[in-house]
Amino acid sequence: MATVCSTIQQSLAWCQGTPELPGIKRRIYYISKDQIVSWPTLTYDALGRLTSAAYSGSFVLAADATWKFIDILTDKSQLTSDPQGEFPSQTQLNKLVAVHPSVGVEASALSAYVNNNDCVYLVETVRGKFRVVGSEKWQVKSTVAQDLGQGATGTTSTTLNVEATDECPAPFYDGEIVTEDGIINEKDDGGGGGTIIPWNPHDGGSSGKDNGLDDGSNTLNPSNNLNPAPAKSSEGDDDGGGDDDPNAYAAR
Repeated sequence: MATVCSTIQQSLAWCQGTPELPGIKRRIYYISKDQIVSWPTLTYDALGRLTSAAYSGSFVLAADATWKFIDILTDKSQLTSDPQGEFPSQTQLNKLVAVHPSVGVEASALSAYVNNNDCVYLVETVRGKFRVVGSEKWQVKSTVAQDLGQGATGTTSTTLNVEATDECPAPFYDGEIVTEDGIINEKDDGGGGGTIIPWNPHDGGSSGKDNGLDDGSNTLNPSNNLNPAPAKSSEGDDDGGGDDDPNAYAAR
């Protein structure tokens, strides 16, 4: 029987005047692939053709594993995607350049975390959509460069460069993100999401020190799909804006 080659193509519209906001937000997340138990899935047709650029489901992590974060300079960081390969085996090479301002001990240790390791990265766009840099099918290359600056007017930086092959430009992801500070996009029984649950230093979590978060100010993304946690009832708490909280860095 002859193979029936149906089309998967769709129209691509754009309304005149619709703003397309460039850039990424100031906090990205990463984790080693060996800490991922199962991946969310992309959608394919019967011929194995990709039919959507969005993941379905969530990353399931090993026990006690969490996504770690890196705070970056948004004006110097970017996510791009270029075609690679030849017909009929073309793929996309997704490239992330993430510039961290510090060159201290912690920043310098980043090379030990990602060099010679196979990691996956989550990057949040200005509109609050997470994109995945890294695929289950191909190894991800991560390198770290550092610049201590030159002269009195020089600039310091630790730059993470990531190259990841995928079947489409960095796929979208709206599943759960289990972090040290709580769960972004936590799903309830009704399939809803949007709440980050604050980490409690007394509940037996993986960290043994207070990270400075309180129940009234630790919203990471108040402008998009994350709802702020309920405010404390005790007097003397702040107004929940989180502007003075260093862990609210990603919300700006």
